[in-house]
Amino acid sequence: MEQDKERLAVLARIEDFERRGIFDQDVEEDPPGDTILPGTVDYQQRHLITRLKARFAFSSARKFLNKITNDGTLRIKKIEGIENLDNLQTGAVITCNHFNALDSFAMQVAYEASTAHKKRKLFRVIREGNYTSFPGFYGMLMRSCNTLPLSSNMATMKEFLDGVEYHLNKGHLVLVYPEQSMWWNYRKPKPLKRGAFTFAAKAKVPVVPIFICQEDSKDIGPDGFPIQEMTIFVLKPILPNTKKHVILAAQEMADANYAAWKEVYESFYHEKLTYSCGDPFAKHKA
Repeated sequence: MEQDKERLAVLARIEDFERRGIFDQDVEEDPPGDTILPGTVDYQQRHLITRLKARFAFSSARKFLNKITNDGTLRIKKIEGIENLDNLQTGAVITCNHFNALDSFAMQVAYEASTAHKKRKLFRVIREGNYTSFPGFYGMLMRSCNTLPLSSNMATMKEFLDGVEYHLNKGHLVLVYPEQSMWWNYRKPKPLKRGAFTFAAKAKVPVVPIFICQEDSKDIGPDGFPIQEMTIFVLKPILPNTKKHVILAAQEMADANYAAWKEVYESFYHEKLTYSCGDPFAKHKA
């Protein structure tokens, strides 16, 4: 089967971005989104209509998840370390590597495999354009399925931050993709932005790092590439150092998260983690 030209172009951009040390930009050509203005999003789900929409969206997402699991589009081989979600005593920030539009559904599977789902909701931080630009079914999920969209408007960002802190203090889980980019089927961990860890440090809750590894299956998808089989690693929680300034505590958590992901990568793929750009952290060490 001939490989999809758009996927080949994406892989070429990934190779180029890694060589240039640009890790925090998406490689997909997503349309730009509108700015989310203050009062647009009910971040704390205070209104009944928000909760009803979320319930409907979740029901629709669950049916879709069942479909892609049954037809083999989404393949999860194993979940390791689920006890690290089971044993949570507070809310938590969950971090995950981002390599596919369906990895959010993989995270839902991991969440539902833990006892945490019985008493803690899972919220997802998403980019502004995903909230404002996606049409149809995916747009409905982006706007209603327990999502917390970022915004380029500072006043709206204050509402966003208050919403994140509110849910964490309520004992819920907030999923963040701290690489700040989605690279299709990219297997390496990318450098992490500090935002997710600042949320955790300010709320004095742990970060639970999750790293998803991929393997080629024997089956070829409609794009001409092997369908990926995922192994989900739920790693030990990283606690904030409450005696340190929030920024310092957040950076320590980010460093520990990256180190944990790196260890999983090297163990699973049996290779040392390297990048074609050299050391991606070099400019921060100078």
